Amino acid sequence: MFALVDANNMYVSCERVFAPRLTGRPVVVLSSNDGACIARSNEAKDLGVKMAQPWFQARHLERSAGLIAVSANFELYGDMSSRMMAIEARFAPRQEIYSIDESFLDFAGVRGDLVAIGRAMRADVLRETGLPTSVGFGLTKTLAKLANHVAKTADRTPGTYPANLAQVCNFGILSKNELEQIFAATEVGDIWGVGQRIGARLGDAGVRTVLDLVRCDTATLRKQFSVVLEKTVLELRGTSCMELDDAPAARHQILVSRSFGKAVTELPGIVEAVSEFAARAAERLRQQDGAAGAVNVFFTTSAFRQNDQQHSASVTVPLIRPTADSRLLVGAAVQAATGAYRTGFNYVKAGVMLVDLQPAGQNQGELDLFADAEEGVKVPPCDRAALMQAMDSLNRRFGRDSVRIGSASLVSNSNEVRSWSTKQERRSPRYTTRWDEMPRVRA
Repeated sequence: MFALVDANNMYVSCERVFAPRLTGRPVVVLSSNDGACIARSNEAKDLGVKMAQPWFQARHLERSAGLIAVSANFELYGDMSSRMMAIEARFAPRQEIYSIDESFLDFAGVRGDLVAIGRAMRADVLRETGLPTSVGFGLTKTLAKLANHVAKTADRTPGTYPANLAQVCNFGILSKNELEQIFAATEVGDIWGVGQRIGARLGDAGVRTVLDLVRCDTATLRKQFSVVLEKTVLELRGTSCMELDDAPAARHQILVSRSFGKAVTELPGIVEAVSEFAARAAERLRQQDGAAGAVNVFFTTSAFRQNDQQHSASVTVPLIRPTADSRLLVGAAVQAATGAYRTGFNYVKAGVMLVDLQPAGQNQGELDLFADAEEGVKVPPCDRAALMQAMDSLNRRFGRDSVRIGSASLVSNSNEVRSWSTKQERRSPRYTTRWDEMPRVRA
């Protein structure tokens, strides 16, 4: 038996934990540079705000309907997610973190009333983090995902599904007739992995509900659509085709990129940005115990600024030895940026990608004929793994950027807004990860 636990309106809920005044009010969370609505409260949805709608199109609702917009606070959301996942992991022997707000749990061998366990888990998450969740149980991951959809919808929109399925829904205890009624009341596009495009094609073929899809011939679906849809139908019928991935495979590349809050026209700003991005990527690389064989750096102007001269740069720097050392990776990124930079352009975006990744312990030895050491002088190791471990430990203990690479602060210090920083005019404090932004209570 699988469970899918999903935080309700994760980004909005994180904001409401520390700002209860937002509860019950229409709230949207804005994307990088406050450009578009990437999360909406139920009240904002009722006002007609669409997902990914540009903010300038919805801004008039601030005055006319009391809409509140906040800048994305990903550092807060990520930390709250980690806390939520740790609580959920206490209830099952295996967990797959599927996204920032969702995780699958494997309840195989767990005894007891799963609905009661789900409600206890929901209560613990709410008490310890303030985040509301929905829980769905099913014999397969697809059924668990659909059960979660039912639990959430029944809670948000009474009358769509039986009231006893709200918040926690267990398909495993429903009769065949009850389950078919649920399937018949659910549009095929609501199934995990189907989506609007395939849902529209299925609708044209007369397959409009989950029940319609379950009754389809799998061989025909495979021929006309794909093996993925065939597996989806098998999962809906109770045959598991997807195992729990509690140890996700290491990424084959790591990308960190940002759009700038304002155009960067000088080299120091580019150097500072790519240094920051390379350091962030190196940190993620060490988390998966990997090493990178090359560093790709890119930065570009905006094609939408038609009066500006256009220039896009992309440079890949191969490394003599694969490494996860921030100093070496940042150095390679700075070298690439310095060589590719051109004066007279308004750069609006940059990024760093670590490629040719491999396990840290699989480095191939080589004879470096270009070593710069004098005879008899001991050459220090290029990769300072112990130093990186110490830096990561200090940053985990005292907060991000407590120790950082010097070139990531060329233009600005910690008390100033960097020249390339993403615009976040409405960002809330990072309550759980920054000592100087912790909430204060006065009595």
